[in-house]
Amino acid sequence: MSHRPAVLIAGAGPVGLALAGDLGWRGVSCVLIEKGDGVIGQPRMDMVGIRTMEFCRRWGIVPWVESAGYNRDYPQDCAWVTSLNGYEFGREHFPSPREERPPPQSPQKRERCPQNFFDPVLARFARQWPGVSIRYGTELLDFADRGDHVAATVRDAATGDTHVIEAQYLVGCDGGASRVRQQLGIGMSGDAVLTYTTNVVFRCDGLEALHDKKPAYRYIFIGPEGTWATLVAINGRDQWRFSLVGDAERRAVTEEEMRRAIVRAVGREFDFEILSLLPWVRRQLVADAYGRGRVFIAGDAAHLTSPTGGFGMNTGILDAVNLSWKLAAAAQGWGGAGLLATYETEQRPVAIRNVSEAGDNLKRMLAPRIMRPDPVMFEGDGPAAEAARREYGQRYTEMMRREWFSIGIHLGYVYEGSPIVVPDGTPRPPDEVSSYTPTARPGSRAPHAWLAPGRSTLDLFGREFVLLRFGVAPPAVDALVAAAAAAGVPLRVEDVDDENAAALYERRLVLVRPDGQVAWRADAPPADAAALIGVVRGAEVV
Repeated sequence: MSHRPAVLIAGAGPVGLALAGDLGWRGVSCVLIEKGDGVIGQPRMDMVGIRTMEFCRRWGIVPWVESAGYNRDYPQDCAWVTSLNGYEFGREHFPSPREERPPPQSPQKRERCPQNFFDPVLARFARQWPGVSIRYGTELLDFADRGDHVAATVRDAATGDTHVIEAQYLVGCDGGASRVRQQLGIGMSGDAVLTYTTNVVFRCDGLEALHDKKPAYRYIFIGPEGTWATLVAINGRDQWRFSLVGDAERRAVTEEEMRRAIVRAVGREFDFEILSLLPWVRRQLVADAYGRGRVFIAGDAAHLTSPTGGFGMNTGILDAVNLSWKLAAAAQGWGGAGLLATYETEQRPVAIRNVSEAGDNLKRMLAPRIMRPDPVMFEGDGPAAEAARREYGQRYTEMMRREWFSIGIHLGYVYEGSPIVVPDGTPRPPDEVSSYTPTARPGSRAPHAWLAPGRSTLDLFGREFVLLRFGVAPPAVDALVAAAAAAGVPLRVEDVDDENAAALYERRLVLVRPDGQVAWRADAPPADAAALIGVVRGAEVV
């Protein structure tokens, strides 16, 4: 090809699409290749987390997500039952997507948008940038890091023809069996098999009328053997994802077995259409490295997690945004020699944290397999059975709350010890799961505060570094602005006259990176402005 793109991305799942879209949004050229046709038969995710929605807000696509296709009036309860026509042990109530409101810590909230809806939204976002090219039916066969660029051999699925694409950088967003990761020789650490599970997506219009339980987004089925299956409202209308949760022993499950299991879960015979069947392995793995030279990995190529908690894709989107601005800085010439290496330094600990939490969520969900339910719970409506179910349901509900309420995982991650973050001497806050206290401590997500109706502090961040100045007669920052200009670093100064925001950010000067993380803060300008700019752009080490 005559034009060499800055970045070649292999794999057009949500992480690859988000990376392509964010690069295009930053004015960086990229080619995204995908060996498949982009059609999603089995959505692998359905929850777009609150931090991902904050990025969607930045990109201007929140309305696209909201209107993508999920029934926004469908209740989002989670319930644990013997069957839909059996007994209900407990339930966590959640409003429908339309009724749910953002928490005080964010201008956004999580959204229910399964991958078959979310991928087209991200593809639409990426395609609107002239520097982005998406090529389905194109498979990565091989690549070589030439030192000043990467040469990748790809094959056209329709014709079988092969050709070479040259790019400054290559990013493998090509899933758990990543060819990019394998060719780099990068191993993965953790547990390779948590469970063998089989998913079925089936269609049944009016399933709610076939049982006596209140509607729920997710049902967990518990029998005498413990937790054995789950059922999820995949579009909030007529499509459902049923998961038969196995154990660490590999076993093929036939369609007939799955049909019997679905009937057991519903608790009666009924008509339904199986749309797809997918056996898969639940894993808990993180790559030992996130790249080599000019080649990087992101998303499932870098970390594989149990879906319990909805952290997998959202951690991958965080990968994409962290890597994107650094690739842009390198391609545009203002990134320092050490900048791209901080992608692994910052994101790998976040993945280890999130993958571990998801694995613990799975253990809690499957706890009834170890602590077997009292058989009396399944033996009718007598006082002893009712009391046993009530007591069991209360214990299980309390245990599962950590999975349902996880704002700290999504917003409380910290790039502790990053060489491009300047510490201010304050102690690291506790790493909480179910709660999140906003902080502008360096390395943290810059906090949200409303500056005007519909306008958040988060709306100030994105394409460049932003230097926030708080208070009346804020300090002069001419030297910092000049140092950034001399290094070619895009920097914008924003004066914020808001007491609530000033109290959250705690210092009169706060430097926020393009990804929305705090890089530095102080009450006075730095003694050496050029040195500070050198650190945050990866040219110097603190």
